[in-house]
Amino acid sequence: MSETLARPVLGCPVLVLAPRLVLASESPRRRELLAQIGLTPDEILPTDIDETPARDELPRRLAARLAEAKVRAGAALRPLAFVLAADTVVAVGRRVLNKPVDEVDAARMLTLLSGRAHRVETGVAVAAPDGRVSVRLVETRIQFKRLTDQELADYLQSGEWRGKAGAYGVQGRAGGFVVSLQGSYTGVVGLPLYETACLLEGLGYRRPSGQP
Repeated sequence: MSETLARPVLGCPVLVLAPRLVLASESPRRRELLAQIGLTPDEILPTDIDETPARDELPRRLAARLAEAKVRAGAALRPLAFVLAADTVVAVGRRVLNKPVDEVDAARMLTLLSGRAHRVETGVAVAAPDGRVSVRLVETRIQFKRLTDQELADYLQSGEWRGKAGAYGVQGRAGGFVVSLQGSYTGVVGLPLYETACLLEGLGYRRPSGQP
């Protein structure tokens, strides 16, 4: 727990323990995004859940459900902390584009995205120490340019597609493929910062003294 000084009692300061902030994700991008708003998790606690979509499950519902499942799994392990989790789903229509298994799979996804619009659905969830859980879903619409064979080959060779839903990261070279983006840029990267800050504040999280 984070330490903070409470109101003095009989002239003596009382040391109390403020609830910790636990990030239920091992994504370095989410840690970097939190740092942009002056938040540093006290603990990184990746959760292991089944991320298989349910039959006929829409991408929006999938992103929200997985974010909530992750935060509840984290809260079960750290019940006295504020737990934050998120999940990002890239979708073309009803089709979900997961993380590619290999370069061939990445090429298939990028070819599908080339020259067309797609959606990025990001679910973000926060669990409070008192058991309350809040979930927010953020949708961003992105239009890609039509990729040339050389652009596709160069991007695949860069390896930036590895470990990324939809086989691309908008914060890297693929940012040059984006014709338009309507919604949350940070949501596409992995954590919508405005919604995250609102959820934490709404559930009563206060950053420890000493953090900016």
